[in-house]
Amino acid sequence: MTYETMTVDIDSDGVALVTIDVPGKPMNVWDDALMEEFPRFVDELINNDDIRGAVLVSGKASGFLAGADLNMLGSSKAQTTKEAFEMAWGLNANLRRMETGGHSAKDLLKGTAHAKPVACALHGLALGGGLELALACHYRVCSDNPKIQLGLPEVQVGLLPGGGGTQRLPRLAGLQAAGMAIMMGQPMNPQAALAQNIVNEVVPHDEVVDKAKAWVKANPKASAPWDKKGYKFPGGAGSMDPRAVPLYMGSSAIALKQSKGNYEAVKAILSCLYEGSMLPMDTALRVESKYFTKLLSGPQAKNMIRTLFINKQAAEKGAARPKGVPASDLKTVGVLGAGLMGSGITHVTAKGGMNVIVLDRSMEEAQKAVAYSQKIVDKNVARGKMTKEKAEAFMALITPTDNYDDLKDVDLIIEAVFERPDIKADVIKKTEAVIRKDVVFASNTSTLPITGLAKNSERPDQFIGMHFFSPVERMPLLEIIPGAETGDKALAVALDYNAKIRKTPIVVKDVRGFYTNRVFPPYANEAMLMIAEGVKPALIENAAVAMGMPIGPLAVVDETTLQLGYDIMTSTKEEMGDSYVPSGTEDLMEIMVKKVDRRGRRFGGGFYEYADDGSKKLWPGLADHFPLADEQPDVETVKQRLMYIQLIATAQCYHEGVVSDPQSADLGAIFGWGFPPYTGGPMSEIDTIGVGNFVRTADTLAQKHGERFKPPMSFREKADAGESFYKAA
Repeated sequence: MTYETMTVDIDSDGVALVTIDVPGKPMNVWDDALMEEFPRFVDELINNDDIRGAVLVSGKASGFLAGADLNMLGSSKAQTTKEAFEMAWGLNANLRRMETGGHSAKDLLKGTAHAKPVACALHGLALGGGLELALACHYRVCSDNPKIQLGLPEVQVGLLPGGGGTQRLPRLAGLQAAGMAIMMGQPMNPQAALAQNIVNEVVPHDEVVDKAKAWVKANPKASAPWDKKGYKFPGGAGSMDPRAVPLYMGSSAIALKQSKGNYEAVKAILSCLYEGSMLPMDTALRVESKYFTKLLSGPQAKNMIRTLFINKQAAEKGAARPKGVPASDLKTVGVLGAGLMGSGITHVTAKGGMNVIVLDRSMEEAQKAVAYSQKIVDKNVARGKMTKEKAEAFMALITPTDNYDDLKDVDLIIEAVFERPDIKADVIKKTEAVIRKDVVFASNTSTLPITGLAKNSERPDQFIGMHFFSPVERMPLLEIIPGAETGDKALAVALDYNAKIRKTPIVVKDVRGFYTNRVFPPYANEAMLMIAEGVKPALIENAAVAMGMPIGPLAVVDETTLQLGYDIMTSTKEEMGDSYVPSGTEDLMEIMVKKVDRRGRRFGGGFYEYADDGSKKLWPGLADHFPLADEQPDVETVKQRLMYIQLIATAQCYHEGVVSDPQSADLGAIFGWGFPPYTGGPMSEIDTIGVGNFVRTADTLAQKHGERFKPPMSFREKADAGESFYKAA
């Protein structure tokens, strides 16, 4: 029998070497083609007497199998719940047939039937459905490469392992270890997998297939451990087993702490573990498929798959790149400024394999960028993440200078000097005097309009904005901002550079604050307005975290500093004059910055007090200046205000064309300021709520709290038409 996604070579001992190699894919995945052919292979394995056993291996150097094709899952064609369940059950059923050899569990337990032995030879990573395929084999041999990743990361896109992972992993590793691995979605290396009984052998790379074949030959009759008489769950299982009770209680508490009850997948995983541990394997697998179907049919998984995988991947592959512009060959990048941002940009540029000429006003200042990267690579060497040789090669990519002439051969300029137009204008002129005429000039700015800065350039068509986030080496988002005269080449080069540093890019309109800095300030302001109203600070912070934000808004304001907010407020007032619209936080900022000198963490403290050991607590003195109200709102009311102010600000940006599509709005929100990932982003959340419901709730909030909650007219029109934004997109 021939296949497109795999080859089957049967040796003289009857052992079939099954090499999975899905065509047109850089990595093996469960796509439509493999899903269609795998049942045919299982039939051949069971019914072909020439095959006495099989060894599964990958034909790709990239790894064994990376799981399900999320594009396929995200575009499921199932029309009914029954159809959706049958599609979900398909893989589970076929893996089980391979595991049992087509026999009943009853006959296997009696010992009157056995399956043909199937071993798995893991040369590389096995994630999600790839690991589940390995777990359905009777024996697993893994290469001793410590960089290999084995895990079940489905929870990160709102799903659970739907190919038996929630049932086989706990039956091998025990409920506690398996539960944590599945709920956290974190991969493990081969040695950790060996210690937990997830793989059976870890051997040198070139021995993996031979060891797997040897096991198959030595074990002509195979059964999974749970299909043998006398099998017991490691560590106990089931509601009646006293050893399992603390586990379920502890797991629920840990899961709630991590997910705040927002992630449906975590609840479903706990249900699979609890129910499945009390059931025979065949029934347990159907329970898993039931919960998988429920998740896949719901909005949360759909939103997460669409934003966190499909749209993220498209953006990173250059979906916004202008067509017909030749790819740029960026070998050397000039970075202007060796402050915190310039040093971070220098580091990620070198990490992207490019040479960096980092310039500042003196060699002493320029050396700060070198020291910044040195500290990071030294830490990586100490942790075993990088060899000394690689660290030295990395540092050799960075050249500090105080001489503009050293920039003459760069392929791209990224400016990261102080946020003052006069300083930026000066370095633009000095740099353009020495660089080649074809070199794109990018300015890293968080607030200054690019069109205004480009007026200082002799080639505004090659001038573009790149807004990095701090700390640059950790923050995943890059805002790319074309000015009024920016040409296609500049945008293409910016995206080519991004592809090398591997961030998630969004292209946004050239307005003050761009996108993320237009949305986050209203969210922070809403928290400060509640402080001024007398709402308990702890209630505000805890409501934000419970809603799914990484930390509370007051803590974020402390990190970015109230001083910065005060300076922006002051400069905006001066610039806009009579047209300035007060935010309502002016008096609070004046008190915190000028009266009581609580300017933020960097200045000793703000809304929080900070101890020498790194701990913090809310500043008790807040109540002296902003007395607590006698009647406090409930937590859901606070959550709604904090959520809707972000949704409204995002809606306004979309209405004004600051972001041109819902995909960019969602990516920017999640990766820019930490909007709750389980929603898929603010535009996905508005679609999930329903645009009509969103408009009605926003109007109610506007009546109660002010005009800042009023939705834009285009959203009212969308609500009246009964449309959604993603359907239109």
